[in-house]
Amino acid sequence: MAERLTVHQNGQAIYDIVFEDSFDSLGKELADLGVSGRRMCIVTDSTVAGLYLEQVKDILGLCCREVCVFVFPAGEESKTLDTVQKLYETLIKNHFDRKDWLVALGGGVVGDLCGYGAATYLRGISFIQIPTTLLSQVDSSIGGKTGVDFASYKNMVGAFHMPRLVYTNVQTLLTLSREQYSSGMGEVLKHGLILDREYYDWLKDHGKEIMDRDLKVCLEMIAGSDRIKRMVVEEDPREQGRRALLNFGHTLGHAMEKRLSFSMLHGHCVGLGCLGAVKISAERGYIPKETFDSLKELMKGFSMPVTVEGICSDQIIMDTKSDKKMDGNRIRFILLKDIGQAFIDCTVTEDEMRDGLSAVLRPYPQERKEVYDKEFMV
Repeated sequence: MAERLTVHQNGQAIYDIVFEDSFDSLGKELADLGVSGRRMCIVTDSTVAGLYLEQVKDILGLCCREVCVFVFPAGEESKTLDTVQKLYETLIKNHFDRKDWLVALGGGVVGDLCGYGAATYLRGISFIQIPTTLLSQVDSSIGGKTGVDFASYKNMVGAFHMPRLVYTNVQTLLTLSREQYSSGMGEVLKHGLILDREYYDWLKDHGKEIMDRDLKVCLEMIAGSDRIKRMVVEEDPREQGRRALLNFGHTLGHAMEKRLSFSMLHGHCVGLGCLGAVKISAERGYIPKETFDSLKELMKGFSMPVTVEGICSDQIIMDTKSDKKMDGNRIRFILLKDIGQAFIDCTVTEDEMRDGLSAVLRPYPQERKEVYDKEFMV
């Protein structure tokens, strides 16, 4: 089942994405990177620690000098500078130097936080990604974006820092809840929508196998998604242009996450944001209106939510103006000319966003209208 993709920067190979169905090859991959004689710190959360920590720790113990562990409470609420500070303290107490390594074992929160710690501790040390969720395997582990949330604003503090290896064990998909698994499909669908219609159609054709977690099909899906992201990252490693296309669905999605206090999973919010962006694209006449209905049905088939309640469009629009993807005082939006043909647009109006959001927001509860009015009168 093993497969390998190499990510390049400026024409030079910088790291491999390895796909396996176990952790059996992890030791060899690390040995090939020259970790012998170095310390390694496994960064993980309280959920993943109970599933894979001891197994990975034993493997690392055979190929490096010393292994220590940093475990933090699972959940987006831990993705803060306070948690990073505690990681620094662990590294300092264990005498980590610039040649030692971090290991991100977990989902997107773990990978982003560990990567940011690696980027900033002693001005940068090496790290590897071992993504254990579908979402992290197809998105956050690839491309070197690291960061933490600040005052509930998503990924507002961060750095670009490429991993030395991404080791994807697709067997970890079998321990995900149905909700966590379907969350990953938000980023999977996004990749097809923005750059690869053939891949998008393949997803539609293999829906049953994907939801049954047929690991052979899952590996093909993850590798296909990673190829799309690799292509974009290689062309634009620091998001100066084309890489912004990967933010399709995120402008509205991140604002929904914030307003929901991260009670809805990231991939589900991205999916809702994609629906909103598709609605705007259709209303502008770029794509057939049937594309929205087709995407909605596909998301239902992948057990993804297609509506959300408890928030209103004005709240979301207000929060988009504090998003890191702003271009001056303009909201940098990603729209579709067709499936597989995304583009950057800075002319989307608030009325257009309201129209797009109307497709996914359930009516705002009447009993909260007084609170809502008071908030927006301030």
